Amino acid sequence: MSAIAIPSYLQGYEEIYKDDPRAAATQWFRDAKYGLFLHYGLYSLVGRHEWVQLKEQIPVAEYAKLKDQFTADKFDAMYIAEFAKDCGMKYVNITTRHHDSFCLFNTAETDFNSATSPAKRDLVGELAVACETHGIGLCLYYSHGRDWKHPHAPNNDQWGGSARPKYDPPEPTYATGDEHDLDQYLDFMSAQIHELLTNYGPVAAIWLDGIGVPLTGEHETFKCQDLYDMVHSLQPEALVSYKQGLLGTEDFFAPEHKAVEREGGKPMEICTTMTPKSWGYLAEAEGQHKGVDEVWETLRKANANGCNLLLNTGPLPDGSIDSDDDEVLREIGLRLATEGFPE
Repeated sequence: MSAIAIPSYLQGYEEIYKDDPRAAATQWFRDAKYGLFLHYGLYSLVGRHEWVQLKEQIPVAEYAKLKDQFTADKFDAMYIAEFAKDCGMKYVNITTRHHDSFCLFNTAETDFNSATSPAKRDLVGELAVACETHGIGLCLYYSHGRDWKHPHAPNNDQWGGSARPKYDPPEPTYATGDEHDLDQYLDFMSAQIHELLTNYGPVAAIWLDGIGVPLTGEHETFKCQDLYDMVHSLQPEALVSYKQGLLGTEDFFAPEHKAVEREGGKPMEICTTMTPKSWGYLAEAEGQHKGVDEVWETLRKANANGCNLLLNTGPLPDGSIDSDDDEVLREIGLRLATEGFPE
């Protein structure tokens, strides 16, 4: 009998996989325990928080000019995958598209992406190859509830004041009133997630963000179950998460910073960051990142709660891993290799 084809990150789970790919992926996820989160995008260039467009009310057209400076000169996907492995991590999660709507992949849905920037690169594609090469699970962050560029994204009138920047005068490119059609935005997202699941090989998880917006209104309007079903139909082993859970039908829950009450014994992953008060690169926080002891304690608490830890670092403007985080996380990896996970 020939061996079944299986994603490299699921090697060792063949017996489960042949009967139920998602069950194999779920068990792998429970066993993985530890992953690397990367928040990288146009906001990294200015180093003032990944929400800088909203916080500073930067007009859409002005913010979009940052694309002309995006070179990602030192974004090295193979280094990232090898780094994660050396640190004892089993998966990498990257921001394919954050709230500013800039995409790190070559998408047909918008030219606001890294492939049409001076970088002329598909960073998600490069990371997909690197992760498959090194047996690392590739998880794809995607901003679902928030988009500060798309004309038909959730607006503040219907979905609360945090959905979009409160521009004064109003942003002229945003559709309003009867002209606003959320379905156009939902179709845009569905098409992009379809691209991510069909153009880049095995995907360990689709990780949705922006839950605060649908939670302010009738979340059924977002047709999330249809989206989850599409993910599972395209890649049966791919897991779906939407932070602490929007519908309860997600494959795992991923709250920020601490565990929450879980339903049905589903896996839980705590996400937190090396940088105080920011996920993207924050220049003013240099020298204030988590040290070895703090990371070890964070890992211990997650493990004690039966949770994975997804630990974020914000790459520098050029795409390289922050040298302080690099050193700390490598030391954690050495400690894990000798002592195992802290109880």
